Amino acid sequence: MNFDIKDSGLAEKGRLRVEWATQSMPVLRSIRERFASEKPLTGLRMAACLHVTTETAALALTLKAGGAEVRVCASNPLSTQDDVAAFLSVCEQIPVFAIKGEDKDTYYRHIHAALEHSPQLTMDDGADLVSILHSDRRELLPGVIGGTEETTTGVIRLRSMAEKGVLQYPIVAVNDADTKHLFDNRYGTGQSTIDGIIRATNRLLAGSVFVVSGYGWCGRGVARRAAGMGAKVVVTEIDPLRALEAVMDGYQVMSMDRAAEIGDFFCTLTGDLHVLRRQHFEKMKDGAIISNSGHFNVEINLEDLQAMSSSVRTIREFVEEFNLGDGRRLYVLGEGRLINLAAAEGHPSSVMDMSFANQALSTEYMVKNHASLEKKVYRVPLDIDREIARLKLESMGVVIDTLTREQDEYLHSWEMGT
Repeated sequence: MNFDIKDSGLAEKGRLRVEWATQSMPVLRSIRERFASEKPLTGLRMAACLHVTTETAALALTLKAGGAEVRVCASNPLSTQDDVAAFLSVCEQIPVFAIKGEDKDTYYRHIHAALEHSPQLTMDDGADLVSILHSDRRELLPGVIGGTEETTTGVIRLRSMAEKGVLQYPIVAVNDADTKHLFDNRYGTGQSTIDGIIRATNRLLAGSVFVVSGYGWCGRGVARRAAGMGAKVVVTEIDPLRALEAVMDGYQVMSMDRAAEIGDFFCTLTGDLHVLRRQHFEKMKDGAIISNSGHFNVEINLEDLQAMSSSVRTIREFVEEFNLGDGRRLYVLGEGRLINLAAAEGHPSSVMDMSFANQALSTEYMVKNHASLEKKVYRVPLDIDREIARLKLESMGVVIDTLTREQDEYLHSWEMGT
């Protein structure tokens, strides 16, 4: 079988770690059991460009149980867990094309390899695979019936493609599901980002000034966790509504120009370009630690920082020291890539349970409904979102109320007033 991984000998280690993760993914386990019985994806070829983690392995096994022929590649050069790639390729015959730390050329070569079986369905995290299909591999587009997208950055790119009329097949925006972004983005990113920063640096957050750039759901999560660790949190924003919310949540809000002067830790979570750049680096204090938890590594202008530096060295794993030549040193974590996956293990399994349940059920939805869908980006159907929430609560032993007939009639009437 054709695959490209770091070391096949890591497969058994990967098996055990996937088993551990799956224990905390009861919703996806229940979907896998149904898929194994009903085989809703029989005969369908899938290409999945995702972070190759233990949780992704659980999803890939669910898709396989449903009858799909799956190929997997990495959606970020530093996010692959090599033992998981080995487990899927060697033990489960799911070809993986991913090596942690791969260079840019290898990264894109792996995306092309994942497309070599002419997929009918795509599953993306950041839209790189969809972008390659629409640029370099257009000959494969007629065979694609639909896809799904995992993250905010990818959804932004895909909606732009749809608005410009270039998107060639329908895609479900998994990120827009409430059971995804309200939990994965907030609680998953919040915890795993702080985990990655601490693993990379072993620095104390308590008493420090922690600058969060972007107060979307991911930024909210990181700000809350940093504050919980005792940091003084500063938020930077361009949206007045989000900035106002951050103020009301108790954080200092200011421009990045001001924050650059006082920050000890910086974390970008905007999905935009060059959020931290020369004008900010020039103001940062000696020892400032710079990280990113947005999807791509473009949020920090590393070219600016490189040009300003007299020397650069790796001082510890995932920490690069940029010596500015004036006595100041700035530290960039994980090459400016997703720090929660570069230096840690990504989101906890229990929250990815809901995100990947959305992926699995949205794929099933796409198979059943693609013929009636237009070439645009769709939300996850509300019934899928609610069913995942119900299953998650059930797995946690939580019982909620239901409406009485009288209450239901009241909510659907106009006759009854005060």
